[in-house]
Amino acid sequence: MELEKVCMKILGIPNYGKAGRGIRLEPGMTLAIEPMVIQGKPNILELDDGWTIITEDGSLSAHYENTILITKKEPEILTML
Repeated sequence: MELEKVCMKILGIPNYGKAGRGIRLEPGMTLAIEPMVIQGKPNILELDDGWTIITEDGSLSAHYENTILITKKEPEILTML
């Protein structure tokens, strides 16, 4: 299994939630912000491989990632397009 898949399954940190709840970000941590932009309705399906996500209505979508380093002053984006 690929390292990224292992880490995501072990940590299980969702990309949604209420402000002020969840894990507190500390200097030295890195995280991936992975938005999914969908042309159609927001409903998604996970395929049987347990990894692939598709749109329920078959509309076009894009999924990308930015890696962020948490520092003492302000977050630093490590990946830029």
